[in-house]
Amino acid sequence: MRLRSYVGTDTDPKRPFVAPTIEVTPGDTVRITLNNQLPADPSCPVPDGNPNIPHCFNSTNLHAHGLSVSPTGNSDNVLLSINPGVSFQYEYNLPPDHPAGTFWYHSHLHGSTALQVSSGMAGALIVRGDRLPSETGNGDIDILLKHPNGTPLRERVLVLQQIQYYCPKDNGDIWSCNEGETGVIESYDYFGPGTWAQSGRYTSINGTVLPTFKTKTGDIERWRLIHTGVRDTISLEFRKLKTDKPNIPRLKAAETDRFIGDNCVGDPIPYHVIADDGLTRAAAWQTTLTVLQPGYRSDALVVFPEPGTYCVIDASASVSQRAESRQLLGVVVAAPGPKVSDIHAHLTKELVASAKRHMPTPVRAEIVADLQNGLKLTRFTPHPDIIDSEVTGKQELAFFIDLSKTPFEFEVSNDLGPEPNFKPYDPNRIDRHLTLGGIDEWTLDRV
Repeated sequence: MRLRSYVGTDTDPKRPFVAPTIEVTPGDTVRITLNNQLPADPSCPVPDGNPNIPHCFNSTNLHAHGLSVSPTGNSDNVLLSINPGVSFQYEYNLPPDHPAGTFWYHSHLHGSTALQVSSGMAGALIVRGDRLPSETGNGDIDILLKHPNGTPLRERVLVLQQIQYYCPKDNGDIWSCNEGETGVIESYDYFGPGTWAQSGRYTSINGTVLPTFKTKTGDIERWRLIHTGVRDTISLEFRKLKTDKPNIPRLKAAETDRFIGDNCVGDPIPYHVIADDGLTRAAAWQTTLTVLQPGYRSDALVVFPEPGTYCVIDASASVSQRAESRQLLGVVVAAPGPKVSDIHAHLTKELVASAKRHMPTPVRAEIVADLQNGLKLTRFTPHPDIIDSEVTGKQELAFFIDLSKTPFEFEVSNDLGPEPNFKPYDPNRIDRHLTLGGIDEWTLDRV
């Protein structure tokens, strides 16, 4: 394959399309040098001056998705264009009270974002915190997620990618790449609705198709899930693989639906989501299915209750709301350990033990009581809830895709009324003037 990717310190040569994981702490100053070594791009400048025609596939930039940092200058400025042959240093100044959590970084140049992200220009960005809760402030969830001896729970950072490469040819199936052909992503022509299923590509995890995760029954693990794809919704589900399991066949991803139906026959395994998009939830949410749209992140505490092999399944529909076949993402092999009859009770017991061991005396009883009352995480949320009386403004936003134009045009309107005034993106137009420190309630719709 010949694709675009971020390559740097700790890049795995066997998985070159996953960017290195960046780990930071609140209060850090983070400097990242982006050295664009892609070849010159004939699609630049913008064709006919229209910024909404795909262009500049080899010009790029860097976006720290979810970080609370400045969007100007050489900070998280998505309006910069780092052209081929240019080296540029970004600088992010994280405030000392920045939430600890799961974030990610990726290219964000208008005209080439989806093409570059789907090619592999994305990586995990983890903010780690060690702040203890106190009588006057909340702490970081990282502090709670420890064994009684102080060692952290096992953690997996999972970068989910949807690299929709194809092999150009005059005749034949572009999704079938034969020996001697080179897979590329050089056009948006193959990004339309339904093309992800047609491609037969798998959602990879950390650059691997159908990885195997090894664990032990009863162990609590933190799964940091980062959806860095652009095409397909991912709905994460775990099911036990039947004992007389066959070898997983070499199938197109969409064809694994039958394998799942025949072999992943156990009931869905419950797990607990403790954070969304980098922010700790007010309480752990027990579920058997988490929906991740492109750009979403979820932190889940996962326990496999008995020995055996488990299917990691995407049981989703696509972002275009079309029904899609289930897809196999990987397998988990759980070695023998203490069997767990009630995952929620097991998790509560272990987190209460951690709180009793590691939480400061003035807030320990409160935290233990919260955990015993529905796994509440009140003293670990980074922001208080917003109440209606705090809202200082209201905004409306409608989305529309004009299929009558070639290429399709994405438009927005500030009005959800009977005659919304839809307009395409214009970098020179400012639609909204907001007040720093204000609280807006936004209503969004898709027409």
